[in-house]
Amino acid sequence: MKRKFYQKAQILKACLLLSVFGIALDVSKIRANANNNLSGNLTVEINGFRNRKGQACVSLFASSQGFPNNRKNVVQRQCNKITAVPLTVNFRNLKAGNYAVAIIHDTNGDGTLNRNDIGMPIEGYGFSRNPEIRTAAPKFNDAAVLIAGPNTNVQVQLLYLD
Repeated sequence: MKRKFYQKAQILKACLLLSVFGIALDVSKIRANANNNLSGNLTVEINGFRNRKGQACVSLFASSQGFPNNRKNVVQRQCNKITAVPLTVNFRNLKAGNYAVAIIHDTNGDGTLNRNDIGMPIEGYGFSRNPEIRTAAPKFNDAAVLIAGPNTNVQVQLLYLD
């Protein structure tokens, strides 16, 4: 009699553990799906235009791969006429995570940052978080902003070398 009771208790205990474990798995799946479904908007406000000629091209990167100038690695890109200063550009429905923005003041409308004979930019440029620029473009982490809520705003001040 004791043996049957003990066996039933073990079976009940195992069923209880399996059901709790199953519920825990379902909760973790729900949390994972919720994190994957989090999205937000990024608003980029661009200041410091030398003039309103051409367009502002804003490239959004989600990793260091290709940042800041390889278009193959751009998550989204927008080129807009400069109608007002500051110029505001919006990126919508971005998955939660780190992003970096690279901007050029494309005065001649060719979609690229033009350079002089020694490789120095002759058009304006800027990056999210306005990192200090010395001899090369900043690293992704120096320009990265975290998108973790519904709306994130960044201000970028353009730089000109000439």
